[in-house]
Amino acid sequence: MMTINKVSKLTGVSIRTLQYYDKIGLLHPADHTEAGYRLYDDAALETLQQILLFRELEFPLKDIKEIISSPDFDRSKALSQQIELLKLKKEHIENLIDLAIEIKAMEVKQLTFDAFDTRKIDEYAAQAKASWGTTPAYKEYEEKSKGRTKEETLQIHQGMIDIFAEFGKIRDTDPAAEEAQTLVKKLQDYITEHMYTCTKEILSGLGKMYAGGGDFTKNIDSYGGEGTAEFSSRAIEKYCR
Repeated sequence: MMTINKVSKLTGVSIRTLQYYDKIGLLHPADHTEAGYRLYDDAALETLQQILLFRELEFPLKDIKEIISSPDFDRSKALSQQIELLKLKKEHIENLIDLAIEIKAMEVKQLTFDAFDTRKIDEYAAQAKASWGTTPAYKEYEEKSKGRTKEETLQIHQGMIDIFAEFGKIRDTDPAAEEAQTLVKKLQDYITEHMYTCTKEILSGLGKMYAGGGDFTKNIDSYGGEGTAEFSSRAIEKYCR
């Protein structure tokens, strides 16, 4: 057994944070001393590890609580996602180091900003969150899609394609202009109607995924032409601000 003070020193998590985790039912101590101080065993420390893993994936505490308390929780899956995210962060940091070394060695202005791009990390984190299927948005999606025929699902998919095709037609304009912003609102409303309540927070995350350079980007550009994903992402960013 370890006291809360020792756990704090071992993990770097403040005593106040550990107390808050206990208060909200996220991480309870295994026992208490006669004086009422919290004590943590190995099982509690293992749970704390899981919490910190999901915090690295930027999950809200309420979602973490729901996930780790679920009977379907898969620790191996969580670790795999954490490893992948850390690899992406490592690549990002190494790119920043290389850029700084190059600028210092050349002693000239190096006006490149690729090393600061975090879209890969943002996209993976968003996909990892969605894969757990325990968030309110995912549950709402499951409820709305329940009983849909294959044809109905294809129609909804086609509706999304049509919206991105519209983005493609104006991709050379100002993403902050009224036409683009109206189209973002149309996309938000469409997602809310057919999938899940698309808050600005969710929409902002989607926008980052659209321009993240993965399958999302390729598919959207195939619907509206090259640059459509990037344009729609910038329009969404303006809208969400």
